Amino acid sequence: MNQRPQPETALTVPSLHRWNAVFWVLLGMVPSALAVADAPGTTRLPVLGLLAVLALSYGAVGLFPGNPALRPRPYLYVLVVGLGAMSYLLDGSAALFVVTLPHFWIYTASARAAIVLSGLAAAGVVAGNVVRQGWEGEFFTGNVIFTLIGYAAGVLIGLAVRHITEDADERARRLSAELEETRLRLIEAHHRQGAADERERLAREIHDTLAQGFASIIVLAEAARSGLATDPGRSGKHLLAIENTARENLAEARVLVGSAPQSGVVAGSVADTLRRTLRRFTEDTGTHVTSHLPDVTCDQQTRIALLRCTQESLANIRKHAAASTVEVSLTAQPYGIELEITDDGAGFVTEDSHGFGLHGMRKRLAELGGDLTVTSSVGDGTRVLAMIPTGRQG
Repeated sequence: MNQRPQPETALTVPSLHRWNAVFWVLLGMVPSALAVADAPGTTRLPVLGLLAVLALSYGAVGLFPGNPALRPRPYLYVLVVGLGAMSYLLDGSAALFVVTLPHFWIYTASARAAIVLSGLAAAGVVAGNVVRQGWEGEFFTGNVIFTLIGYAAGVLIGLAVRHITEDADERARRLSAELEETRLRLIEAHHRQGAADERERLAREIHDTLAQGFASIIVLAEAARSGLATDPGRSGKHLLAIENTARENLAEARVLVGSAPQSGVVAGSVADTLRRTLRRFTEDTGTHVTSHLPDVTCDQQTRIALLRCTQESLANIRKHAAASTVEVSLTAQPYGIELEITDDGAGFVTEDSHGFGLHGMRKRLAELGGDLTVTSSVGDGTRVLAMIPTGRQG
């Protein structure tokens, strides 16, 4: 039997419906039909006809709960009348009344309605018995006593079952509400984390591109201004470098606001990209740079990470190291690609370094499964080793 919960139904547990239907047929309908098998036609036919009406009514409500012909509440009225009529026609109909009691609790929305309607059915059974016995007959027959006891027990059991069901429903509603609240909190937390990650990414990109470009422009502008009177040709080169750097910064800014392709890095091999960066660094600072940059195969994300690490390292050398020589080496290892940048500058205590640049480099490499190793001491220069694994998933 396929039960569908209806708005008028309070206890809509499918297993309860199925077991009730089985017990109602086996313990109520079948014994009543067998009881009149040998009875005269004046008794047998009305009883069988009444049983058929009750069975069809229950089938209509149980199998087709949305049918317009018979709704649950009218069905219960049919039960009240039918059980009273059965008590009048057949002695011992209290058994049918008892097994029918769950219907009043299944198809009502409140305990009060179930108690009232089942009480009317009990009164109908008692009245039918009294009419059949006659007013001078014994009132408290076994049928009447069994009906009254069954009604009282049905009320107690119905209230207990309804309480258990409503308590379970309330727990389910609370759990559902808690789960929904937790889901909304997780969505909000993910949104906040996503916004924080995006802010951090933009801050890192601005630091690695625009901020360093502006710092380079300042250095070049100071050099150009100081050489205007003594070396106009060199000042002109500085101004050209300022123009190129400004154009590059403009392109990077367009990338950051989403109006240009996302990488912002000119296509080509990573070795060529690093050579251009080192050449620009030498032109701007005059620092001697030696490099070992063989062509290695890598994806665009790795190219960008290697370029940003190089740019950040060179920016730190320019601002802090006062180095005379810089060495850059790119190596393809079985486990990944290594970029090593060393200088003979002032060095620093790595434990005391909390700058955004090194943190950004580590974060960028960690996103690709790589890591950054910085070795330095005061007066002994600095070594930066970036490693990015190859064959990453995703």
